[in-house]
Amino acid sequence: MKEKLELIKHNTLDAISKCASIDELEQIRIDIVGRKGELTSILRSLKDLSPQERGEVGKLSNVIKETINDAIDNRKNDVERALLTNRLSEEWIDVTLDKESEFTSNNGYLHPLSQIQHEIEDIFTSMGFAVLDGPEVETEYYNFEALNIPKHHPARDMQDTFWTEDNNLLRTHTSAIQVRGMEKNEPPFRVIGPGRVFRYEATDASHENTFYQVEGMMVDKDISVSNLIFFMKTLLKEIFKKEVKVRLRPGYFPFVEPGFELDINCLICGGNGCSVCKQTGWVELLPCGLVHPNVLKSGGIDPDKWSGFAFGLGLNRLVMMGYGINDIRHFQSGDIRFVQQF
Repeated sequence: MKEKLELIKHNTLDAISKCASIDELEQIRIDIVGRKGELTSILRSLKDLSPQERGEVGKLSNVIKETINDAIDNRKNDVERALLTNRLSEEWIDVTLDKESEFTSNNGYLHPLSQIQHEIEDIFTSMGFAVLDGPEVETEYYNFEALNIPKHHPARDMQDTFWTEDNNLLRTHTSAIQVRGMEKNEPPFRVIGPGRVFRYEATDASHENTFYQVEGMMVDKDISVSNLIFFMKTLLKEIFKKEVKVRLRPGYFPFVEPGFELDINCLICGGNGCSVCKQTGWVELLPCGLVHPNVLKSGGIDPDKWSGFAFGLGLNRLVMMGYGINDIRHFQSGDIRFVQQF
């Protein structure tokens, strides 16, 4: 595996040095370090390696990924300077032309939720997690019962649900991906499942009826709360590019035991209190905990042999903290000016 990585590095750097256009460089980035690139595929296959190989190959892969990205950026700067020099020597610009009619182009914008989802997927795949998907219209079994929330359980009252005429529902959380992931994977494994979820509730600055989450789960032997805290701190540090003050407090969720609420110090007001944090200085970011034995059983896993942790991360609130957005309703406002900022 190491030899293969070194060969990818050598061939890619050689190809980068010969590129004469921005499009060629971007194609190399997509083919090698993109979401479906050759290097990314290797990172996603780390779960098949031994623990020692996983650590060595993962570390080397990240170093090579950074080297390739740096080489692409440096070459891109060289190409852009060459193109600019050529244009300055061969072209002239009539400054009296109408700027709006002649030079304005609209190439579209990537929504900030999509940006943060891609970034989170890259962070977790670099740590050996696979990315899963699941249906937005779920069955009652996967959304509730398999997650240790049987019929008439009080926890169902905590989630206002959109029901369909055929007795299915719009999923209220991405936790349903947990059970589907356990059905498809033999432990040990690490998975995340990003997606859109729905709640029938009133909206305000920090609540929406449609929002996005990323569900995460790790199943192995002797998993403890310390494993959970390590991965959460690593994620937040990578997202915000700095250490973020967090607190872990007890919380009740039927699918984990023990369960916790992980809060972060509000980055909008610096902890002083605002409408986003409801004047508390803290923002509830994700529920988490050790996977309940009943949930493991629902996924066909023996809880006497295996244990795990799980978490549900709210993408909207994460973006709000990262960019200083003070109202969650902006994400679905349809106002193009909001998306243009990113």
